Amino acid sequence: MEHFAVEDLKVYCKKLLINVGVNEEDARIASESLIQANLEGVHSHGISRLPIYLKRLAEGRINPNPSIDLNEKTHSLLMVNGDNGLGQVVGYHAIKKGIEMAKESGVVVIGVNNSNHFGTASFFCQLACEENLACIGFTNSPSAIAPWGGRSPFFGTNPIAFGFPTGNDTPVIIDLSTSIVARGKIILAAKQGNEIPSGWALDENGHSTTDPNQALDGSVLPLGGAKGSALALGVEILTGILSGAAFGPHVNNIYDENVKDNANVGHFFILLNIEKFMSVELFTTYINSLLTEMKELPKVPGVDEIRYPGERRKKESSLNMEAGIPLSDIVKNELSELGRRVQILFPEPIN
Repeated sequence: MEHFAVEDLKVYCKKLLINVGVNEEDARIASESLIQANLEGVHSHGISRLPIYLKRLAEGRINPNPSIDLNEKTHSLLMVNGDNGLGQVVGYHAIKKGIEMAKESGVVVIGVNNSNHFGTASFFCQLACEENLACIGFTNSPSAIAPWGGRSPFFGTNPIAFGFPTGNDTPVIIDLSTSIVARGKIILAAKQGNEIPSGWALDENGHSTTDPNQALDGSVLPLGGAKGSALALGVEILTGILSGAAFGPHVNNIYDENVKDNANVGHFFILLNIEKFMSVELFTTYINSLLTEMKELPKVPGVDEIRYPGERRKKESSLNMEAGIPLSDIVKNELSELGRRVQILFPEPIN
């Protein structure tokens, strides 16, 4: 695959978003989130998502310039109405306001409704870690997981994320879907014409499939069987019901051409100001002792290093920052065509 400079792709994303009416600052936020996902090797949530965002923004199914309502219900509770804006933008403004509140109150809970797909949950956890706050993040999404024992999708892939600062440039970042795999990876496989591994998904008749298109018509399997299904339900209650957003099959899918209503995705964040529990220096001393002891455990044959969540992302990011972000021909051609239509040149590869 050809590789492209990180800043070139950010600028390209930003220009395309501005072209459909997104203001410059919000276009920067969305571009940062998308390209960070690619940098960290999470290509399913990166720039390959831009075409559907642009399409829905142009159609008005996503609001390019939302009036985001940040309603401080108490000193430790923030309710956010995203006014149908881009999820990355809504989530960014919610977490930034929450960080400001948590520095005073110590703990802040944020419920977000009327939003859209917000990319990687890790993006928001990293924003908190930069301010020496810990973060727990959740979001719901269009139906993709069948409840345990069912064959029709009901819950979203409903990720759960944690972020903990470590005092260095590699925080602990845990970001996982409650499905066995993020649905975005199946979408990307379908776009690239690749099969998916057996055990990822069921077709619409409840049979295991390796065809990503059949999987998209069927259901992704929950992580860990009944346990993953239970976790998906917990996330749905926090993000859909408690946040006042849509829930279960009522969360609309921006990939569905037959739907005209807002997606009304819900997010839920918990921010913890470490300084209110103990000094940041003491916390980072303890957490690094924990991680060091974990990494020094005896390893199974064939394993060179025990890594904590966040290390792979950092390593991948460093490599891609230097070598450029790899894009498949399919993704590159789709993005290039979007720019050609509005006289915005796609960047040249660096290899």
